[in-house]
Amino acid sequence: MRSHLALLALAPLGASLAGCMSERAALPPVQLAALTPPGTVGPGGVKPMEIPPPPPFFPPGPERDREWLKLAPSAQINDPELRRTVIDYPTKEKPGTIIVSTAEKRLYFVMPGGQAMRYPVSVGKEGASWSGTANVDRKMEWPDWNPPKEMLARKPELPTRLEGGPLNPIGARSLFLAQNGKDTLFRIHGTNEPEKIGQSVSSGCIRMLNEDAMDLYTRVPIGTKVVVL
Repeated sequence: MRSHLALLALAPLGASLAGCMSERAALPPVQLAALTPPGTVGPGGVKPMEIPPPPPFFPPGPERDREWLKLAPSAQINDPELRRTVIDYPTKEKPGTIIVSTAEKRLYFVMPGGQAMRYPVSVGKEGASWSGTANVDRKMEWPDWNPPKEMLARKPELPTRLEGGPLNPIGARSLFLAQNGKDTLFRIHGTNEPEKIGQSVSSGCIRMLNEDAMDLYTRVPIGTKVVVL
């Protein structure tokens, strides 16, 4: 596995990985047709990504979470291995540490007493995975999505900015990771592709079910240590 530091040193590759690319269209096909006139194309003849209308306004808080989650894509999770649960998890890391196992596609929040909260995640696809140690530098609820310029150069159909909301690829919560005070450009965040949880599909970021991202968000203060294996 390529090291996290090696990926960062390969900029702009590192920056493009951190775009947290989603392959899902922003809205269901019927609604997309109403937003984009037939025949509309962008640079190089590529049809631009249709921008969803702004979500209904609610001030930050439980009501917004409840109403926006109703509008967000959902998936039936039948496999008990893909459900958030407390497990026995002996580790040398201190309680409060986040450990991501990219091989297992699981995220562990270390708890006292040799236990951890286990969450299923999606990780970077081949060539986009990373490993290393970082810290949570910032936290955001329903963050905007701002694809980096390197990703926009590769995919000119993408919007330069997508407002936070239930259809945003970054989902309900995002934890921004820094290393020695410098933004790594990698995130742990929600997703609008819940059916892909447990797969290697992202552009490097760690994706979680929105409900799981919200749960982790409440447990994690700024400065939390994050270990990605």
